[in-house]
Formats: sequence, structure tokens, C-alpha cells
Amino acid sequence: MARSSAVRSIPRPAAKAAPKLATAKKAAGKSQLKAVKAPKETKTVSEVIQPVVVPVVASPATVSETELAKVWKTYKKTHDENLRNTLIEYHMPIVRMIAERVLQTLPKSIELDDLVSAGTFGLMDAIDGFDLGRGIKFKTYCSTRIRGSILDELRSQDWVPRLVRLKAHRLERATRKLEGELGRSPTQPELAKELELTLDGLHDHQLEANAKTIFSLSEKWDDADDDSDMEKIEILADDKCENPVETVQGRDALDAITRNLTKKERLIVIMYYYEGLTMREIGEIMELTESRVCQIHSNVMARLKGQLDRVQLEAV
Repeated sequence: MARSSAVRSIPRPAAKAAPKLATAKKAAGKSQLKAVKAPKETKTVSEVIQPVVVPVVASPATVSETELAKVWKTYKKTHDENLRNTLIEYHMPIVRMIAERVLQTLPKSIELDDLVSAGTFGLMDAIDGFDLGRGIKFKTYCSTRIRGSILDELRSQDWVPRLVRLKAHRLERATRKLEGELGRSPTQPELAKELELTLDGLHDHQLEANAKTIFSLSEKWDDADDDSDMEKIEILADDKCENPVETVQGRDALDAITRNLTKKERLIVIMYYYEGLTMREIGEIMELTESRVCQIHSNVMARLKGQLDRVQLEAV
């Protein structure tokens, strides 16, 4: 009994001890996590992103002659694309000036931007081929290349062969020269003598130089009037279309002529003069003999002639 009482006297651990221990471990774990997740030291944007040094090139409009000479020397040594672009932008006003001069001699259908684009390719070739050691100005050198590039582009778009253009220009120059010397238009023998050709050769030369020209129907009718919206297609006449004035006059004349005729006589006049049928064809249609149709036609013509004579006498 004593032993059992002694065993009973040992107190059992409380049931809530284990939950308290778990809670303590969780709290310790959270404190460790907080310690691990502590924020790092913050850095500024300038410390994170390393600065990159970019070479600054002056604007082409503000480049001086000294700086331009340095750009030329550096480009010829390194062939740097950025320096090449700087030279192109600096000399672009020359391209536009030459394009505007060429545009003055061309029709309205040619756009200035197209000429500037063609001249830009000539400028690029001039920059690549320019030799600093020759001691000439680049403007003098590039002007010829730019103009040549523009003319080459225009020739590539021209469907007329170049030989035909050369013959036309030769004929035009000879004609102008003789007009200035003689004060009048030259004759065929005089023009043939100037061109050192025979009369037959001059005739062939003129035929070969007379190239056909293509016009756009969407172009404006008056090139001088930029505000006009009228196009050439609205002005050109249609040869296949009947003239409304002539149609009305013909109808009135037909009514006046056939007003006093019978139905048979009217049909004969209409089919013979307006339909273009023969006497035999009219007889087959109207079930008459050819001689009878001719007789009716003769009677009608005699009566109409008498009516016209009376009208003329009354007018006098």
C-alpha cells in the first residue's frame, strides 16, 4: 500500500506542457526567419547601373570648318559609319539645291523627294570616293556626282532609248542655231546642210528623233494652276462618242424632211439615207420590187427639191 501511495504521489506532467514547448519552438523559428530576411543595404540607381560613356558628336549644323576637316581625316582613317552619317547630313543642303534646279526643267509629275533620294546616293558615293590629297573642295566634287546620280535615275525611268533622245537634242540644237543666225525658221535643205545630212537622211533623222510621249490622264490640265482640280481625262474628247449637237440637228432635219411624207415614203428615206441599205434590200424588207422602190425614191426627191426651192424663194 505504501508503494502504491508513493507511485501515486509522483505528479504527472501537465497535458499542456507539450503545446507550450511547440509554441516556444515556433517563436524561436520566426525570430530566426526574421533575422535571415532582414533587408539588405539599399543602393542607389547610379550604384546599380554603371554609367556608360557615349561619345558626343556635334550637330552637322554647328560643325565648324576645323571640326569638319578633323571629321574628314578621321573618317578616311577609320571609315566610321557615324562620321559618314555626319558628313551626309552636313552636305544634304547641296543635294536639295541641285534637285530643285533639275526639277525646274522637268514636268509636274516628277516629285522633288524622288530627286533628293537619287541625289543622296550620289552624295554617298562622292564621300566614299573623295580624295583629301588632291586639294580640291568637296562641294565642287560632289555637285557633279549628285547631278549625275539624279540624271541616271531619270534615264532609268525613261522608256525612250537614249539614242533617240540624243538625236532629238542634236536636231533641236541645230534648229536653234540656224534660227539665231537667219532670224527665221530654217528650211529643210539648210537644216540638212547644218547636220551634214542628205534630205532623205534628214527625213529619217527626224522620224527617229520624233519619239512618242506618254502622258498621265490623272495629271492636272493646267500645270500653272496648282489650285485647279480639273484633270486631263475630264477634258479629252471621245472620238467614238456622237456629237450631241449633230445628233439633235440630224433628228430635226429628219422630222422636217419626212413630215409631209407617207409611211412608205418615210421608211424608204430612213432606210436608204440613215440605215445605209440598198434599193434591193429595201424592196425585200417592204415586199416591193427594186424598180418600185427607185420610183418612190425619185418622187420623194422631186417633191423635197420643190419644197427647198420654195423656201429659198421665200427667203429672198
